[in-house]
Amino acid sequence: MNDIYNFSKLEIHSLLEKNNFPTYRTSQIWRYLYKNQVKKFDEMTNISSDLISFLALNFYIGSLVEINNIISKDKSTYKSLFKLPDGKVIETVLMNYPSDNHRKPRKTICISSQVGCALGCTFCATGQQGFTRQLTSGEIISQVMYYKNLEKEGFFDSKLKNPEKSYKGVKNIVFMGMGEPLANYDNTIKAIKSLNDDLGINFGARNITISTVGLVPQILKLADEEIQINLAVSIHAPDNKTRTETVPINKRYPIEMLIDACKKYIEKTNRKIFFEYVLLEGQNDSPEHAKKLGLLLENMLCHVNLIPVNPTIDSEYKRSNKDVILDFQRILKKFRVPSTLRMEKGIEVSAGCGQLANTNNY
Repeated sequence: MNDIYNFSKLEIHSLLEKNNFPTYRTSQIWRYLYKNQVKKFDEMTNISSDLISFLALNFYIGSLVEINNIISKDKSTYKSLFKLPDGKVIETVLMNYPSDNHRKPRKTICISSQVGCALGCTFCATGQQGFTRQLTSGEIISQVMYYKNLEKEGFFDSKLKNPEKSYKGVKNIVFMGMGEPLANYDNTIKAIKSLNDDLGINFGARNITISTVGLVPQILKLADEEIQINLAVSIHAPDNKTRTETVPINKRYPIEMLIDACKKYIEKTNRKIFFEYVLLEGQNDSPEHAKKLGLLLENMLCHVNLIPVNPTIDSEYKRSNKDVILDFQRILKKFRVPSTLRMEKGIEVSAGCGQLANTNNY
């Protein structure tokens, strides 16, 4: 049996045609799956019993089982440990954010694209555990649909602190969980297209962010996709020497190649790139690093997210002092490079940036 979330609308159409079922049922099945968010095929009440039996015999809906969860002390963050059909596990996080200077209050789902990660960034818990396998498109979608179902049932309203009473709804999806999404390119893009489909869940492309550590060929490929998603690039250092020490993929795609690819991406898409910069005390947070970064990103359509490093079991890095971070930010401003200090969520429950791993620390 297979998770039906693995199938695109076109693939469901072909499946029905091949098995002599009316193809107009494709749109009905799709709406039931993504708009009605059914959990069982027999909830598809206006579809023939023969087709229901065929679907139930060959498919299931959703490929995840939540085996554990934890809520942060401030009740703004909910983290799940999910078991996959083969017994492997991943983590997914939902975060409540209050309104700020330019955004309304929102719920954001941070989803995983791989079991583990092969890229080995030294400050990242996922990178420290190594790579096991890719997630299927259905396993990626299942994370979103699981949380959308909890939301539909009012679970988050009762369990999490709602920052503003008027605020409801999951608004953003970020591929910033376990794994490198662009190393699982086809399944990531397939999942996004299904989630973005206007006859289904209709999740706005502009509310979806893919984060990459800098896979140059895939960044260039992404520029040709007709999806207006956001791209976040984990840069973490402004020069090859410093970056290679913490981000090993820099040996294959040095910073000159990365920045060139980013400029081509911006030119083709006319979309802003978000650069993620994890601040490590004494490693990449000096005024000189800030000047180099300012020079590197000067005149680019971009925004820098400054992120104090989060603690992980196998890392000795310490987060930069707040005054050091503010000085870093002031220097970037001199080069007219906009930046934001990342609002932290769920650090004490290991749900923050770089903390996700397939462990049972609940």
